[in-house]
Amino acid sequence: MELWYTLRMNRDPFATGSIYHIYNRGTDKRAIFLSNHDRQRFVSNLYEFNDANPALNWKYKSPLSEVRPRTKMVEVLAYCLMPNHYHLMLRQIVDGGITLFMRKLGTGYTMYFNTLNDRSGALFQGKFKSVTVERDAQLRYLPHYIHANPLDDSRGDLVAQLARYNFSSAPTYLGNNPYDAVTDTEFIRTLYPEGYEAALRDWLIAKNPDDIREVAID
Repeated sequence: MELWYTLRMNRDPFATGSIYHIYNRGTDKRAIFLSNHDRQRFVSNLYEFNDANPALNWKYKSPLSEVRPRTKMVEVLAYCLMPNHYHLMLRQIVDGGITLFMRKLGTGYTMYFNTLNDRSGALFQGKFKSVTVERDAQLRYLPHYIHANPLDDSRGDLVAQLARYNFSSAPTYLGNNPYDAVTDTEFIRTLYPEGYEAALRDWLIAKNPDDIREVAID
């Protein structure tokens, strides 16, 4: 299959096989998701643009409406959308994969958002930021940190709250997500022999400051 883009790039900052915490905010910290349709669009983009081939005549659709063969560039291990920022946990699986994937994702969503809202110019706060996941603690706790972002109330069953937040991969790991096609779950599940839900629940209860410092970006 002929690829639209040569994936092997000189001085690529991302190593194939390595895992990265990728994140970005709206310019001037503005909201980048104004509705559930915006969030659904971005989640769909995570699926559709994870393909080395061009997205010709691409139209928005739920990832579950058409699961098609792709030449994937990254594994999306975890993600979460917040009103003015997003978090991704990605593993690069081909040379240059993260750079191309993020370029397609950022450009595609910005074009959609600007057209819908009759605006122009940059939507995101510069180039996306990245942190290499190198330590065992980072690897184990980063999915929890990403998934816990929507929590704004410490009362009640926190895991149940996260399981109901459909614009995150948490419900995928907790068995209740309509966007299962987006997330590559096998690797993360191997990190938690006790099960992901039990590990997340324990982390939320303990909330060890040292664990949070291992993965926090602010």
